[in-house]
Amino acid sequence: MPHSWFGRSVTSMRLMAELAADHGMPMSESLAGTKIREAQLSDATLVVTAHQEMRMIENLMQRLGHISGLGIQAGSRYHFTAFGALGFAFASSRNARSALDVALQYFHLTFAFTSFTAADTAVETRVQVDDSGIPEAVVRFAVERDIANLVTVARDLYVVQSMLRSISFRFPAPADVEPYERLLGLKPIFGAQSNVVALDRDLIERPLPQANELTLSAAVDQCRTLLERRRVRTGLASTVRNRLVMSPTQMLTMESVASDLCMTVRTLRRRLTEEGTTFAELRDEVRMALADEFLAGPRLSIEQIAERLGYAQTSNFISAFKRWRGRTPHASRLNR
Repeated sequence: MPHSWFGRSVTSMRLMAELAADHGMPMSESLAGTKIREAQLSDATLVVTAHQEMRMIENLMQRLGHISGLGIQAGSRYHFTAFGALGFAFASSRNARSALDVALQYFHLTFAFTSFTAADTAVETRVQVDDSGIPEAVVRFAVERDIANLVTVARDLYVVQSMLRSISFRFPAPADVEPYERLLGLKPIFGAQSNVVALDRDLIERPLPQANELTLSAAVDQCRTLLERRRVRTGLASTVRNRLVMSPTQMLTMESVASDLCMTVRTLRRRLTEEGTTFAELRDEVRMALADEFLAGPRLSIEQIAERLGYAQTSNFISAFKRWRGRTPHASRLNR
């Protein structure tokens, strides 16, 4: 889950602290080990690390993990306004499907620990929620929260009609499913092969009453600025990123970079984790930035771009780009 380790607004931690407090858990306990003080939860400009937020989730699960649907309760508090500029981009999009595309393009600005991919069929849009790499102790909460978050924002956009067709969870059904049905508005499927939210395609493609191209453009510009600001790397992460930039076609391995820096792979991994990133995330950052440049520049074919980025198969590059941007390289080029 490389995207999830980007810095994020403290808003998410505030919402979870308020949820914990409503269940009788003092904020001092929910914030234990995060190095965040209660007063800082009100600082809208504060950017925290994903590790700090993950520590808070671990605290909640230790004290409140017995509560059925706790993650659903948390995600129901994340209205579109919690996302700042990204939320206003959602609200001013042409329709909910376009808003989903914006979310996928700027997914680093969400609070998700999962990854979303979207695919359209004749009657529905299926959003698959990938929980790979999330610690077992918190994976259920993370999936519940991120799915409930998606549902809550969708309801913000379409107040009257529900666009939900079905929701599937990989994990088994809890003893009490009532909180899920009450908060999600339908009975989820448990024990499924994957976590999936199915949305009615006809409804999500209906125009939003508050759609505004100028507001959307301004909001997206702010999202782009925020994203670039959070991508700025310092310390060892900057050194590793620069080394990767210098050899994109060969794309150095973690072992070779560690050797160049005169350290073991284990030390390199640990130090990058301390800086809130991973080697895989830095490699994806470099490839994503170079892909954007190649698509905007001279008319290189998709195959040539894939080769320049060190992909043995063009299909692997296309799949990676869809994961980063929520659409194919060809679609991205057409929209420039």
